[in-house]
Amino acid sequence: MTAVQTAAPAVSRSQPHEPLLAVDGLRVWFPVRRGVLRRRVGWVKAVDDVNFHLSTGKTLGVVGESGAGKTTVARAIVRIQPITAGAVRLAGMDLGALHGAELRRARRQVQMIFQDPYGSLDPRQTVGDILAEPLAVHGLVPRVGREARVAELLELVGLEPDHADRYPRELSGGQRQRVGIARAIAVQPALIVCDEPVSSLDVSIQAQVINLLTRLQRELGLSYVFIAHDLAVVRHIADRVAVMYLGRIVESGPVESVYSHPAHPYTVALLSAALPIEATARRRKRIILPGEIPSPDRPPTGCSFHPRCWLRTRLGNPEICERESPQLRSVAGSEAVACHFAERTSEFDQTATAAHDPLRSGPSPSGGAAA
Repeated sequence: MTAVQTAAPAVSRSQPHEPLLAVDGLRVWFPVRRGVLRRRVGWVKAVDDVNFHLSTGKTLGVVGESGAGKTTVARAIVRIQPITAGAVRLAGMDLGALHGAELRRARRQVQMIFQDPYGSLDPRQTVGDILAEPLAVHGLVPRVGREARVAELLELVGLEPDHADRYPRELSGGQRQRVGIARAIAVQPALIVCDEPVSSLDVSIQAQVINLLTRLQRELGLSYVFIAHDLAVVRHIADRVAVMYLGRIVESGPVESVYSHPAHPYTVALLSAALPIEATARRRKRIILPGEIPSPDRPPTGCSFHPRCWLRTRLGNPEICERESPQLRSVAGSEAVACHFAERTSEFDQTATAAHDPLRSGPSPSGGAAA
């Protein structure tokens, strides 16, 4: 076993029942400015009051359509994106309150794997230089020992030592993503935020990268926040799942519970657009959601999902959906769901026929949201 594998993260675990990551009331708003003087006339609420906890050694999957706010949450956790309000705590340490040298030291404990394995790597540096840089920045390994540590990291992610002399352009997409993973684990973090790390890869390569992340989690005791569009991938790797829509979490809970008994109509729509993992599993009738996700600078009143909600239509368009924003609450099958009529979702899930809109049967691409 290599030195990289045996090194323990520096985050304190003095409180065994305290979550490793706690995101409380997270808001990331962007000002809308117009006119010659560029006065602020509104806000784009990219992330609005997001809450979740993650335990050590576990994986939280975050799913939702493009524009739901998933990547903004990821960037806020690692402090790439400034936080408007709320708190992001890593082992009790408020990352949002840190600056300068304190923030740099804290960033050793939370790393990120980016969606684009080529754009996230410096094309002017060799792989060896890319992996040696974080070791130098955080003072982890003296200069004379960095070459050996780089070789260990490459071996750990399934690459050969001679890859250290290559440039990113000389590698395949899967190899580049492995380099990105090696860079993330180089500083021995406690938490890695994975922002759609396999979405740009071929299907066969996706499986290899997912298996690599699973192995590294088991060997190094890592925790993941795993963002993805592909619900099958999330089910394979995650312990818990949070479903986001228009900057908010609309449903969360253990993966198997949410996938087997979704309580929010948006979650049902997402699952209906994904092929079942098991060949013998029953396929849901596909739900076709009208329109597109609304703009976060002009969100709908009441429930943000109500203009596209198939359940609301089935229930006769109750006015409460337009008037009041539902709060997260516990229902059967889900620990938290934001829907006024979540208890009635199961009455219509998997029961519609192709003759009745907006539920239609038919093939759909794996992992995509109905649209």
